[in-house]
Amino acid sequence: MIRLKYSKVHIIGSVGSGKTTLAKKLTKEFNIPYYELDNVVWERHKSGDIRRTEEQRKEYLEQIIQSKAWIIEGVHNEEWVSKSFYEADIILFLDPAYSLRTFRIVKRFFLQKIGVEKSHYKSTFQIFLKMFKWNKQFETVGKPNFLTNYHQLNDKIKIIRSDKDIVEVLGGK
Repeated sequence: MIRLKYSKVHIIGSVGSGKTTLAKKLTKEFNIPYYELDNVVWERHKSGDIRRTEEQRKEYLEQIIQSKAWIIEGVHNEEWVSKSFYEADIILFLDPAYSLRTFRIVKRFFLQKIGVEKSHYKSTFQIFLKMFKWNKQFETVGKPNFLTNYHQLNDKIKIIRSDKDIVEVLGGK
């Protein structure tokens, strides 16, 4: 097993870019806890999700950031998340082809419907359709905003378009 040279990793990308898959893989391989930003925004309950207040969200994220090692993953790049980008040792910007992300959205929906893949949300046709909208919105708004707002962190932002890029950036197999 190789040793990860980064103890604080932020993974950002659109719906279907592979954020959670990569975070889980890194967590398993390097024993670093990962956190989904969606779970910072939402408090998960069996009876239904409750949106945290802005203050609760900031406090929760601050607790994560102050820990010794973490992997944070999510689509968010708004101001409330900015400190996690600055505190990260490396930022992995997952940017696979738009068509691949679209395929993954469809695949995920069907895997969830047949019970093979679990999610924190109720997999409805309405959410499925929203994922296409979110994917497009990230491409046209989220990605340009991130690259503009965090250009001063370019030395630690690594654009990942394929598994080969992950190996080149992080090493390993």
